Amino acid sequence: MFGGILFRMILWELVKVFGIALFAITGILLMAGIVAEATQQGLGPGQILGAIPLLVPSTLPYTLPATTLFAACVVYGRLAADNEILAIKAAGVNLGAAVMPGVILGLVMSFMTMGLYYRIIPYTHHLLRSLVFRDAEELLYNRLKKQGMLAHSQLPYAMFVKGVQGRKLINPTFKRRDAKGDVDVVAQAREAHLRVNLAKGQMLIHMRHGVASTDDGSRGYFEDRVFEVPLPMNLAQDTNRRARDMTWQEILAKRVEWLEAIDKSDEEIATTQAKLEKTPAEPVLSQHVTNLKGRLKHERQQLLFLDVELQMRPALSLGCLCFILVGCPVGIWFSKGDYLSAFITCFLPVAVSYYPLMLCGTGMAKEGKLDMVAMIWGADIMLGSAGLILLWRLTRN
Repeated sequence: MFGGILFRMILWELVKVFGIALFAITGILLMAGIVAEATQQGLGPGQILGAIPLLVPSTLPYTLPATTLFAACVVYGRLAADNEILAIKAAGVNLGAAVMPGVILGLVMSFMTMGLYYRIIPYTHHLLRSLVFRDAEELLYNRLKKQGMLAHSQLPYAMFVKGVQGRKLINPTFKRRDAKGDVDVVAQAREAHLRVNLAKGQMLIHMRHGVASTDDGSRGYFEDRVFEVPLPMNLAQDTNRRARDMTWQEILAKRVEWLEAIDKSDEEIATTQAKLEKTPAEPVLSQHVTNLKGRLKHERQQLLFLDVELQMRPALSLGCLCFILVGCPVGIWFSKGDYLSAFITCFLPVAVSYYPLMLCGTGMAKEGKLDMVAMIWGADIMLGSAGLILLWRLTRN
């Protein structure tokens, strides 16, 4: 069965369509989405070109299942449209033999997706962050050149420039806010330069030939002044790593850390509550219990994120096989041999029903209100069950 002419012919057609579709879908996703967003964020052409190879692995868990489905719909729809399926049945060959190449492709893509999640995707995320950190100054200059400002509600400062010439900022205006959010220092200069100190997480604004004024009305001229402010966008920090950026080993190790932190918080809460029962009028202890409960809630939430990630990766990887199970019989029954018809009648309805259900289920699982396993695996169970039923009906006939 696996070495026959029929098997090799169908598998080769699947591989050809799969390769073309994967290249097209990945390219569209990168150019229309990720690269456009990177350009808006101020990344230069060199940075974008360097980031594209690191971004591609992150898109594959979504493009591989979709491409597998598209290849199955096109190839099996073409076989049915050309009466090849009818000829196979007339020759007394069970349609299961014709579907087997698609199942093999689905299994291979599922294992490949899972393998990408094991090491390559987290590793490329790390390299991408390193690229951004290494080119932090370039990123800041590009953003100022494109947007003319660096400003955010969470930053204790704002900076505006009239232009950027190489590494020189033309007519910069710097505004610093105090703890209350009020502007306490305004500095305007003829030119300025930026330097980044990643070790301290600081951006150094070196201004020349300017005037500074404070909130008390005083003004003063300066020839040369350096303002030290925190880096925007947490460029120098990687403390809040998302679960999707971790390898399997890192997730499991981090999970142990959060479990230990939860046990420690539970013990502290129990101890503090015991002290509070002896001295109920002590407001400090009561506030401490409230703070500990808030910390415990955060720790449990972080643990939940890790558990969701551990479930989501294999569930999303299994989507390749589930798509094949549905795409083969649907493609045969609709009998659409061209790409556009297969896309509209077969690919689009299945993909539109699967991905929203998967994303919504993952989001609800992260909230911890419903059963995590049912929410994450629900899309695969629904699609896989429908595919098995359709294949059973197809092979039975």
